[in-house]
Amino acid sequence: MAAESGTELVKVVVLLAAGVIAVPLFKRLGLGSVLGYLAAGLAIGPFGMGFFSEAQTILHVAELGVVMFLFMIGLEMQPSKLWALRRQIFGLGLAQVLVCTALLTATGVLAGLSASVSFIAASGFVLSSTAIVMQLLDESGDSSTPRGQRIVSILLLEDLAIVPLLAIVAFLSPAAADQSVSRWVTVGVALAAVAGLVAVSRWLLNPLFNLLARARAREVMTAAALLVVLGSALAMQWGGLSMAMGAFAAGVMLSESTFRHQLEADVEPFRGILLGLFFMGVGMALDVPLVLQNWPLLLGGVVVCMLVKGAGVYAVARFAKAGHGEALQRTMLMAQGGEFAFVLYSAAGAAGIIEARVNAVLTAAVILSMALTPLAVLSLRWLMPPEPAQSMDGVEPANGLKGTVLIIGFGRFAQIASQLLLARGVDIAIIENDTDMIRAAAKFGFKVYYGDGTRLDVLHASGAHHAQSILVCTNDPQTTTHIVELLKHECPLVPVLARAFDRQHAIELLRLGADYQMRETFESAMGFGVQALETLGVDPDEAAEVAERIRARDAERLQLELAGDKDGARQFFQGRKWIPTPLTQPQREAKALNEEAADAIEQPPSSPSAPPAQPQA
Repeated sequence: MAAESGTELVKVVVLLAAGVIAVPLFKRLGLGSVLGYLAAGLAIGPFGMGFFSEAQTILHVAELGVVMFLFMIGLEMQPSKLWALRRQIFGLGLAQVLVCTALLTATGVLAGLSASVSFIAASGFVLSSTAIVMQLLDESGDSSTPRGQRIVSILLLEDLAIVPLLAIVAFLSPAAADQSVSRWVTVGVALAAVAGLVAVSRWLLNPLFNLLARARAREVMTAAALLVVLGSALAMQWGGLSMAMGAFAAGVMLSESTFRHQLEADVEPFRGILLGLFFMGVGMALDVPLVLQNWPLLLGGVVVCMLVKGAGVYAVARFAKAGHGEALQRTMLMAQGGEFAFVLYSAAGAAGIIEARVNAVLTAAVILSMALTPLAVLSLRWLMPPEPAQSMDGVEPANGLKGTVLIIGFGRFAQIASQLLLARGVDIAIIENDTDMIRAAAKFGFKVYYGDGTRLDVLHASGAHHAQSILVCTNDPQTTTHIVELLKHECPLVPVLARAFDRQHAIELLRLGADYQMRETFESAMGFGVQALETLGVDPDEAAEVAERIRARDAERLQLELAGDKDGARQFFQGRKWIPTPLTQPQREAKALNEEAADAIEQPPSSPSAPPAQPQA
């Protein structure tokens, strides 16, 4: 018993050592962590040094990494955000799946395969690897950019596509005629699993986490987070659906929970380790003897399939009016097959649609395509040279800052706002993630630290919890929104003032709890308009009064929009309600007399012998 446990411990040590050695080495060579994990798995697998003989066992455990990865994606996808992406998910994503499936199926038929086998092979290859694509997007910093969000939308549709594809496999099965009743039972169980997951997520999870939070046991919160992820995945698997989709659905349901950031922090370490284990399992599963026996045909087939799928991806991207660079990036990232292909091919093999040897060849082709993807992405360096990396010379990272006011982002907006604080002697701490901007600010005497305000650890290091006020002055609206959301969750008692891009962005920031927002062009445009009135001969006092009325009405309209009263807000664009009525000459004279009288009452004339009043600090 002791010897057996010792052997298992050796395997665990070998597994960890392979990843620890291979990943930094491959990243140092510029090949990325995914390729490092694949190579490590191949080296210690059954066709390498032989430490592991059953790669499928590792893959079954490591699939939990994909499950947790999709849970993390779900946490970032609030229902409102998903609804906003509906055109990209069900439009762009569906178009890519249909076009690529048609192209690859035709390629398989031309290669001599039957129509059913060609369709199954094509459908599996169309489902890109969510794990690999998202990992590469994270490493390049594109996961939160608009082009990254479009890729995530397509991946979501592809993950959803596994459900109807598995149903098609059941219908194509030679024994399908005898299984009509069982298929309807399976559909009913799947729908019940989805309904149960929605009910539990909506009415049970928040009260549960509230109860656990009051217990103040951090390890129990972590266990509860894992229970949510694995429990939802298991419920979907019992219902005949994808475990990954169950975890994604649970993440979406919890995306608006007050415990979202806590869940993200608890699951993140497990997600990273298990996802690396998944890539290593894929490397172990590569049938090297089969590849060596058929390498010209297999490698040629993989390259042809990737080129055909890539052509479909590029064509759909360009048809959707994406630029050449974005279409090319999407092509390189999504030209491979993915982990759901293993599930589809196994189901097709069990249903008798494809033979065992064909299953092995198709699986090897998908694994080779996954291994080639990081190399394809690297080829973008020659096709599209990236911008040079930021130099950190003369730049100090944020660490242990304790300013009275924390300013996040130091562009033109923040540079002007900070001058008022500095003139009053306020102690400020400034962080910025553009090193060129930091060095330029240093020439004018500003001490700016390097830091990414979207990261919790950087906010802690920048003294967010100790600040009396935080100014979010970043240029990108999505970045500003994310930072405000983090701050109001982590530092709810610290006032947060945010730079808004436009009216809709201002409403979004207010709904997130921002204590004050200012549209970046509003006040400058108001001043410009006042000057325009004065140029036309309007009295300066009257022009200023018109501006104040516009401000008041704008604030009133903003409050109506914030409350959801679109009809009331729309009235400001109609008739005289939007145009403030100017004062007549007698009204202005009466107002001036009233103001003079009020000043005389508030400030009676002092006696000549009285000393002058001293200014107060």
